[in-house]
Formats: sequence, structure tokens, C-alpha cells
Amino acid sequence: MIIEKLIVGTLESNCFIIGDEDTKEALVVDPGDEPDRILDLIKESNLKVKFIVCTHAHFDHVGAVPDLKEQTNAKIVIHREDLDLYSNIEKQALLWGYEIDPLPEPDILVSEGNKIEIGNLRFEILHTPGHSPGGICLYGEGILITGDTLFAGSVGRTDLYGGDIQKLKNSFKRLMSLPEEIKVLPGHGPESTIGHERAYNFFSYEV
Repeated sequence: MIIEKLIVGTLESNCFIIGDEDTKEALVVDPGDEPDRILDLIKESNLKVKFIVCTHAHFDHVGAVPDLKEQTNAKIVIHREDLDLYSNIEKQALLWGYEIDPLPEPDILVSEGNKIEIGNLRFEILHTPGHSPGGICLYGEGILITGDTLFAGSVGRTDLYGGDIQKLKNSFKRLMSLPEEIKVLPGHGPESTIGHERAYNFFSYEV
């Protein structure tokens, strides 16, 4: 399995490119900014992007979606409960002092338990609301891509539109029930494991 990470934009969001080594099929998770860097890495790795997956629809995770869609024609994947955030991306970004292009219509509105396949790799959609209504994680092949639901040592904020602390607590508890060896690839900051977060994440004391 190919795993590439780019830290993009002024908010330093993690964009992940996951690919199957045999078929070169790939998905891009949270292309928040700097589309040229993302596209260059895709070309260097000779990957064919099938899906653009947004773990949630905050502007720092979706800003490069229009360029990636135009260049790859990959299917845009988002949870249906974040569609309102996604559709109002220009207003959302302006609140933070940023300008962002309108986003293409999503191709796939996922729900809990849906599967995404690239080559021989399969990932399950886990609906993990709290940071946003439609926050999702991708789980499979020994990794968990968590967006802003779970960070190394922390969790996403809940004071933005649609945030809900109780839902985030429930999502956190659910993720902590996964096998301890699962590698955590978060939306910001360094990587971790479920076992490490179970032992050391401050939020473990809140739930």
C-alpha cells in the first residue's frame, strides 16, 4: 500500500494519498489547499485517482477539490450530513478571511458502513460526528484516517457550526474500541496508533 502525506495550506492540514501498489488506483483524502503539489505527487507516483474523499467539509480540508476534480475526474465523496457545510463553502471560508472557489457537486454521499475500494484495498466509512455533523473516518488495511475527529493527543474542536461535544465523545469512544495496533492518520499533526491514544489522549479522561 502506498501512503503519501502532504501538509497543505496555512492551517497545515494533512492531505493523504492512498494507493494500491499493484493497480496504481488511488484515493486522495482532504485536499485542503496547494493542488499543484498534490497533483505533482500523484503524477510522480503514476497513480490513477478514483476518489476524492472529504472527511468533513471545513474549508481547510476541501479547498483543492475543484482542481483535483478537473484534473483527475475522480468521484467526490462526502457524508450526506456535511452537505450543508460543503454547499456553503464560500461563506464559511469568508468567516475566516479566506476566499475559496465554489465546489463541484459531490458524486457520492456516503453513510455509515459504506465501502470504498481502490484496486485490492478496501476501506469502510465510519460516521464519527462531533467536530462536524458529517465527519467520517476511513478504516481498513491497518489504518484509520480520522480527519479532525481524532488527533495525536487531542480531538477536534466542537465550537464551530454543527459541532457537538456529546457526539464527539461517542465517536471517540467508538474509535478507542478499535484494535490498538491500528495506525491513526489525522487531519492535522503527527501520526499515532489507537493503543497510544487510548493510553495518553487527554480526551480519554473526558469520556
